[in-house]
Amino acid sequence: MSHTRPTRSQFRHFTTMPSRWGDHDSYGHVNNVVYHSYYESAVSLFLVEQGTLDIASSPVIGLIVENCCTYFSSVSFPDRITVGMRIAKLGNSSARYELALFRNDEQEASAAGYIVYVYVDRASNQSTAIPEHVRAALLKLVD
Repeated sequence: MSHTRPTRSQFRHFTTMPSRWGDHDSYGHVNNVVYHSYYESAVSLFLVEQGTLDIASSPVIGLIVENCCTYFSSVSFPDRITVGMRIAKLGNSSARYELALFRNDEQEASAAGYIVYVYVDRASNQSTAIPEHVRAALLKLVD
């Protein structure tokens, strides 16, 4: 993802969530690390809604191996956060999600970043191919 400020029209799926009072830091805006939790929550919720992730018992799970965030403008409480999501690269055992946080109804992102998930066998923690039913869901997000 470049350092160019993305717009809503560049994303394929959206998840909306509230900012929380406890997300703030002493400067009065959402703390940097919280942006990553918004990203991860949006991805996990998408997978659960698609029926591809049972948090307690899915035999294959995605683990984050890399993430990044570029900040453009502040988010604070009580803003409504919309996370835009797309997949820029879908490999055999990994997926690179590109995400952006939109404040309230703004069209330009307040932050943008990516997460790389590698899919592993839960029992062995070894890399494995993305299961076909998961791949089918992920293809909905491919840019």
